[in-house]
Amino acid sequence: MAEPTQIAGPPQEAEVWEVARGKDTSRPVLRRGRRLLPAPGPGEVLVRIHACSLNARDLLQLDGLYPDPGRAFVVASDAAGEIVALSPDVTGLVIGDRVVNHGLPGWEDGPFRSEKRGVIYGGPDDGTMATHRVFRADTLVKISDHLTFEDASTLNCAGLTAWSAIVLHSHAVPGETVVIQGTGGVSLFALQFAKLAGLKTIVTSSSDAKLERVRALGADHCLNYRNDDWPRQVRDLSGGGATAIVEVAGTINPSVRCLRTGGTLLSVGVLAGANPGVNLPMIMMRAIRIQGVTLGSRSDMVAMVRALAANTLRPVIDRVFPFDALEDAFEHYRAGHGFGKVVVAIP
Repeated sequence: MAEPTQIAGPPQEAEVWEVARGKDTSRPVLRRGRRLLPAPGPGEVLVRIHACSLNARDLLQLDGLYPDPGRAFVVASDAAGEIVALSPDVTGLVIGDRVVNHGLPGWEDGPFRSEKRGVIYGGPDDGTMATHRVFRADTLVKISDHLTFEDASTLNCAGLTAWSAIVLHSHAVPGETVVIQGTGGVSLFALQFAKLAGLKTIVTSSSDAKLERVRALGADHCLNYRNDDWPRQVRDLSGGGATAIVEVAGTINPSVRCLRTGGTLLSVGVLAGANPGVNLPMIMMRAIRIQGVTLGSRSDMVAMVRALAANTLRPVIDRVFPFDALEDAFEHYRAGHGFGKVVVAIP
């Protein structure tokens, strides 16, 4: 086997943060560790990771709400960095390229199918919260120069999910209205992509202060769902109902109420619980489409990155934590007071 092309003195180990079951409890624990670092094999590259972003799924892993894989695994799924070594059979990438990983290796293009699900980063397979990681070359996407590594680390889950929701599945055309719940990473990306697409936007939140910040980002209307009959107000503001809603909470029935006949509910989160009561007659009588959104293909990700570059669009980042303070980053993320993405910088 040919020796991989690589920089002088490549690292032999990677520093990682991993999830493991505690000795005296079945509850997972977060711990710092080191892993042996293999040289890239055929079709692989070694990436020096500079930033990772956090997602709700990471908290579910820490809370033991996913099946136990029976071993410790590196946490997190989203990373951006630079290529520092690669196998000689890799084409289209070179040492020094700045890249972000696609979240579902095997899903190159087309609709999502179970057979296209490959590695699942951050549980059960090793994730990306590490100083270095070997990736399949065909799962990486180059990033434009206007994005920092911290910016790019938010594109995998939050960015691509929002892109898929708005661009691929909303069925909204310029001038029509979409509703966006919340001010987290997916929601703010959805707002940015909706404005690029010429859509009217209504954003809901329980925080008036956050709604003021959303208004500054270009939201056409902002509603506090604690103080307002927001579905009725959405119908009034949109002239009979929105074309689509980016649904992050799992509050299905009020979300359906704000849609026009034939509208689309884009399900991207279940913050209110995994088993909401659903009014099926209302859904059927109004011909509502419910679309689950699971990231997007690598081809979709390439299109999203090109759109970001063409419009010099950058994500909204709430806060950046150092690698040593990952536990603090998770505590901050869990508190739910942020505005945008929580990112970990890796020196």
